[in-house]
Amino acid sequence: MKKQIAIIGSGPSAFLLAAFLDAKKFNITIYEKNKTSGRKFLVAGKGGFNLTHSEPIEQFIKRYTPNEFLDQALLDFTNIDFRNWLDHIGIPTYIGSSKRVYPINGIKPIEVLNTILKSLKEKGVTIKYQHIFSNWDDNSNPIINNETIQTDYTVFSLGGASWNVTGSDGNWLDTFSKKGIKTKTFQASNCGYQIDWKHNFIEKHEGIPLKNISISCDNITQKGEAVITKFGLEGNSIYGLSPPIREQLNATSKATVFVDFKPSLTLENIKYKIKSSKYRTTTEILKKELKLSTPQIDLLKTYLSKESYLSRELLTNKIKKFPLEIINTASIDESISTVGGVDLDAISENFELKNMSNQFCIGEMLDWDAPTGGYLLQASASTGVYLAKHLNKNN
Repeated sequence: MKKQIAIIGSGPSAFLLAAFLDAKKFNITIYEKNKTSGRKFLVAGKGGFNLTHSEPIEQFIKRYTPNEFLDQALLDFTNIDFRNWLDHIGIPTYIGSSKRVYPINGIKPIEVLNTILKSLKEKGVTIKYQHIFSNWDDNSNPIINNETIQTDYTVFSLGGASWNVTGSDGNWLDTFSKKGIKTKTFQASNCGYQIDWKHNFIEKHEGIPLKNISISCDNITQKGEAVITKFGLEGNSIYGLSPPIREQLNATSKATVFVDFKPSLTLENIKYKIKSSKYRTTTEILKKELKLSTPQIDLLKTYLSKESYLSRELLTNKIKKFPLEIINTASIDESISTVGGVDLDAISENFELKNMSNQFCIGEMLDWDAPTGGYLLQASASTGVYLAKHLNKNN
């Protein structure tokens, strides 16, 4: 007789779990509280729909915090495996110039979602919409729409707490905590970071990107660009520093990052270019010799003393290591992802809740972190596949 499996939530981890479960062994039902599936999936697609990243898996698995927690799931269902599966169901992909992986030109996020849903329907997976989980009964069966669901296995794929409009609101956290499941408060990740800009600087440069830079924090460095906003900075060169920034903010209510305006040049290269330049003024040298942008030059002018700006030694050091003080994160609802949720100590290596047998948690509702660029989606998919293989093997 087939076992009953209830999957609560319909994001990427739920889709991949359902796709890889053995339909000969399980009756698979997904319960979604919204009227449609994958709303956060679609919102994420508006900003450039990268599905995963193409870097070698040995480097790939190092992008996650904490280290090693997701290693086995990612090695078991790699970025290459994900691309192969997508191709198999009718979503061919390509590697962009940033090494991120996208659907081939012309395939929109809604088409990707519909293709996935079609493949699940063909497999016999049932999706029930406007079905809201509220708690468990005395026998640990889920209560959905105020009715107990009789099931052999329950898998939660409830997501984090960012982008409230999609239904990813994290409201489930209190219910889990009251059940005795160890949880952590949600915090923003991959978000804008607040900087108290000087008025004369932000008036001129709000909305302008700092391109071809790198930013570092606690010996972690991210290359890319960051946009100057009235609030502070946001962009791929700072999103990936979320874990160390958040750690400093939690400890001292401020964090320091260092901007390298010319990561392509060494300190000695810059010293030589400045020393041998034919241009007379410091600003001309920065603009024409080092090709620094106007906002980069203005940052140096605004935040350095006149003596430091005119000192070749001090200026060179600041071009390679310019400090910026961060005083806060953007709100959770403005962040791309969150950390917090179910504490990793509360689950087994197979994502089963330690205090509730046959109850599992996968995807972003668990307390792990990753930068943007396909890493969040890949890990969610990999946890779903890993659990599917575990359940297939043990039934």
